[in-house]
Amino acid sequence: MPTSQAPSGPVVAFPPETRTVPQMLLRQAERYGDAAYFRCDDTTISFAELLRDAKRYAALFASAGVAKGDRVAMVCGNDPEFVRVFFGLAWLGAVSVPINTASRGFQFHHMLSNSGAKILVIQDQFVSTLETADFSDLPVERIWVFGDGDLAEAPADTVLERLPEATGEVPAGESAPGDLLTILYTSGTTGLSKGVCCPHAQFFWWAVYTGRQLGVREGDVLHTPLPLFHTNALNCSFQALLHGATQVVERRFSVTDFWPALNRSGATVTYLLGAMVPMLLSRDPTPAEGSHTVRVALAPGVPENYHAPFTERTGVLLLDGFGTTETNAVIASTPERRRPGWMGCVIDGVQARVVDEQDNEVPDGTPGELVLRADEPFAFADGYFAMPEKTVETWRNLWLHTGDRVERSPDGFYRFIDRMKDAIRRRGENISSYEVEQVLTSHPAVSLAAVFPVRSELAEDEVMAALVLKEGAQASEEEIVRFCEGKMSYFAVPRFVEFVQELPRTESGKIQKFKLRERGRSETTWDREAAGVTLKR
Repeated sequence: MPTSQAPSGPVVAFPPETRTVPQMLLRQAERYGDAAYFRCDDTTISFAELLRDAKRYAALFASAGVAKGDRVAMVCGNDPEFVRVFFGLAWLGAVSVPINTASRGFQFHHMLSNSGAKILVIQDQFVSTLETADFSDLPVERIWVFGDGDLAEAPADTVLERLPEATGEVPAGESAPGDLLTILYTSGTTGLSKGVCCPHAQFFWWAVYTGRQLGVREGDVLHTPLPLFHTNALNCSFQALLHGATQVVERRFSVTDFWPALNRSGATVTYLLGAMVPMLLSRDPTPAEGSHTVRVALAPGVPENYHAPFTERTGVLLLDGFGTTETNAVIASTPERRRPGWMGCVIDGVQARVVDEQDNEVPDGTPGELVLRADEPFAFADGYFAMPEKTVETWRNLWLHTGDRVERSPDGFYRFIDRMKDAIRRRGENISSYEVEQVLTSHPAVSLAAVFPVRSELAEDEVMAALVLKEGAQASEEEIVRFCEGKMSYFAVPRFVEFVQELPRTESGKIQKFKLRERGRSETTWDREAAGVTLKR
C-alpha cells in the first residue's frame, strides 16, 4: 500500500469548511489573478476573469428565477461557455446537469425528466437534439441557445431564445462542502441512466488525488482532448484551479493533430483513454512526437503491451488508474510505483476491498467485486438523484459497490478483469445496454433484443445486438442500424448485428447475456464497418 503523505498544497490551503467552489474561486483569483486558467482555441480565461464570469452568470440565472438547489441542464461541447455556465451555477448554489452532447431520444428525455431541470442551456450546433425528445411532459421552462447558428423552432411548451448577456453580479450562495454541485449521468446497467450526485468537496478531492498522482504543480499546462461533460476533463478543470495551472481543451480528439496541438499549447500533462494510445501508435512517427514538453499522461485502461512502445517512441510516461463518477481517483499508478497491465495501488485516503457475492473479502489473487470507502467527508458522490433504491443498492453495507471484477496482488496492485454489471464502454463512453435495447425493440419487426459487448481491434468494447424478429417480419441489418440513428448516442449504435431464432435464457426466463458474450461474433454476424455503413453524428 502507498505510504501516507503529510498534508500539503491544496489540503493545507483549503481547510475543510472552505472546500466549496465559491471559496476556491475567491482564493485562487486573489492568488493567481491574470494568470491563464483556461484556454480553448483563441479564448483565454484568467483566474480573475473566471471569478468575474462566475458572478455574472450567477446573476443571469438568478434573474431567470434559478435559486439554490435548482437544476440547470447543459448540452455543450468543449467551449469556454461550458466553464462560465458551470462555475456560474456553482457560485449561485444551483446545480449543473452536463449532458453528453451525443444523447438523443429516450436517454435525453430521461435525463431532463429525472433531473427536473428548469432551464436547458444548449450550444447551437446541438439544437437538433431537441427534435428527438417530447418536451410536453418535461419540467424545462425555457431553453437558452448560445452560438452564432440560427435558432430552431422551439419544442412544445418551451421558450427558445438566445443566451442573454451576463451582466451584473450577485454574492456567492451559501454552499457547504457536502452540498450538491453537479449531477453527472452515468450509464445504467440493467436500467435507466443514473444521475450521480457530486458534492462540492468531491471535486476538491478529485483535484488533490489526481494532482498528487500526476505531480501537477503551479504553472503546469494540462491539455485534454476529452469532453468537459465527463468526470475526467472536469477533474482536470479542478486540478488547474487548485494547483494554479492552466487547462487547455481541444474541441475533440484528433489522431492527426494530437501532437501538434500539444506543441502549440506547451502542454506538460495530458489525458488519454485506453483506445487512444493504440490509435496514436497506429500512425507513422512524426517530428511533433519528439518536440513536445509533456512529461506524463493519465491513461487508464491502456493494454500492457502498448506502454513501453508508447513511452519509447514519444517520451511520455503513461500512468494507469481507476476511478468512477461515483467515487474519485481511488487506485493509481505513479512514476515510482507502476506495473503495466495493472491499475495501480489504493491511494492514501481510500479503503478498498475485493469481495464475493455476500460482501465477504476474498484472498489476494482471487477475483471479486471492488468495493470502496472514502476517509474524507464528501470525497465520494452521495447517491443517485431521485433514485433512492439504486442508491441503497450501490452503497449497501456502507461500501460503494463498483460492479467491476478485479484481482488484488499480495503487494497491493489491482488488476481490472471485467465488468460485473451489464454495461458497455466504448471509446471512453459508458453505454447502457438497456437503453439501446429499448430503441431496438421499438422497431416494428423486432420482438426481442439483447445488447452486449464484444472486443474490438483496439482492445475495447464494441456494441453487438442479437435480435429475434417477430413472426413473419423481415428487416435487414442496415435497416436496424439506420433505425437507431437519432434515437440514441451515435457511439451506442450497434456495430455488430445478428438475427437469431431465440436467446439463451434461465429457467425463470432471464436472458443469459454471459453466454452471448462468451460466444461473441459468428459467421453470420453482420459488421457495420465491414459493410461500409457510415453513421451520421
